[in-house]
Amino acid sequence: MQLQVARIGKPHGIRGEVTVQVLTDAPGDRFVPGTQFIVEPASAGPLTVISARWNKDILLLAFDEIETRNEAETLRGAKLFIETEDIGAEDDDEGWYEHELVGLEVRVGGDVVGKVSGLHTLPVQDLLVVTTDEGKEVLIPFVEQIVPEVNVGEKYVLVTPPPGLFEVNTDEAPEAQNPEAPNLEAQNPAAQAPKAEGAAARNSEEQGIA
Repeated sequence: MQLQVARIGKPHGIRGEVTVQVLTDAPGDRFVPGTQFIVEPASAGPLTVISARWNKDILLLAFDEIETRNEAETLRGAKLFIETEDIGAEDDDEGWYEHELVGLEVRVGGDVVGKVSGLHTLPVQDLLVVTTDEGKEVLIPFVEQIVPEVNVGEKYVLVTPPPGLFEVNTDEAPEAQNPEAPNLEAQNPAAQAPKAEGAAARNSEEQGIA
């Protein structure tokens, strides 16, 4: 089985580098030089990493097969995959893959308020992307304090949002979160985000990607 670990964004510079939306908890392991990715669409790949570096919170990748900005532009929106056999056994108990979460009902108390439609992995904390019954997209911090239960077998996640969370985070990209939204890690350093490989692979706007 293939697992998405990144999505390519816009070109960076003139030498073929691209920005990527990171969809893995272990970028230091996944994007080392020499790593070859399966690409969707297949016509864009495979791609072999020759360098990986961070520009603030944005990962920049260069590939052996891409040498110019024009070539890099053709990769915009392409998805990078690895085979799940490449994931070590130590990852098995870390949490959930995005494909396990997408489609789960989102429940607040006894009410179903929407479905999980994606997962953003960010340096500070992961964000669940929830599409409400009204069709709006809401970003929910994927921390135990707010998402105390993930039940893949029963196909739901239980959410206990603080007042106003759904209104504050509606239709905002990860890099543009409302500064007035509660900083849960600061309030409760013991709250840990459930991890996911992509925490795994997301179908939403990427951080820092046009």
